[in-house]
Amino acid sequence: MDFGIKGRNALVCAASKGLGYGSALALAKEGVHVTITARGAETLEAAAKKIREAAPGVNVKTVAGDITTAEGREQALAAAGEIDILVNNAGGPPPGDFRDWDREHWIKALDANMITPILLVKAVVDKMAARKFGRIVNITSSSVKAPIPVLGLSNGARSGLHGFIAGLSRQVAKDGITINNLLPGRFLTDRLRTTMNKGGTLQGEALEAEIAKQATTVPAGRFGTAEEFGQVCAFLCSVQAAYMTGQNVLLDGGNYPGSF
Repeated sequence: MDFGIKGRNALVCAASKGLGYGSALALAKEGVHVTITARGAETLEAAAKKIREAAPGVNVKTVAGDITTAEGREQALAAAGEIDILVNNAGGPPPGDFRDWDREHWIKALDANMITPILLVKAVVDKMAARKFGRIVNITSSSVKAPIPVLGLSNGARSGLHGFIAGLSRQVAKDGITINNLLPGRFLTDRLRTTMNKGGTLQGEALEAEIAKQATTVPAGRFGTAEEFGQVCAFLCSVQAAYMTGQNVLLDGGNYPGSF
């Protein structure tokens, strides 16, 4: 299926690896020119090289920096130019007990997982409206749908973003802009491996055995891949998805047990 977005320009945040990388790769394979950001320049350039090899003829720009800072956002927006597609993404805050978190912990979580995506949307949405086309996808977490007790910072900050997007998406729908949220469950990324590694005590076969064991708890019998996540992201950016907006799309292999 041709998604009808060849030649469009996308800014994909935190795309040096994991779900951000999978999203940038899928968009590039659809002929979308991508600007990717991440903090680590070396890892980012390696990701860009792989995307260029997988999607010859597509322009791939890199911006090394912290997207949660004003400087990082300005650099990314300037490099990307005319943005048709925005994929917001940032690493989640650490787990813990809310009794141990002070105001600074909450502000940091809100900056990364609520305020930064809102400011990026603010920077692009009116220009998208003028062109009568825009696709915005926010990569959040399945914890918005089913809160995880130890991820209170993420539960709160991401839920705030969802509330804001629910209202904004209806305001700009008439301008050809869709805004949707992608809620990943457990995907086999470096972050998941680190989480499972029990303080760094598991190595080699022991770590792989733990991953295989945990995968059996997912109804699908496995963890998701960054590539298939990216393909769903690309679909949400397609012309076929023009009538789909303000939605929370859960990708978790059936892990969420509810009907709604």
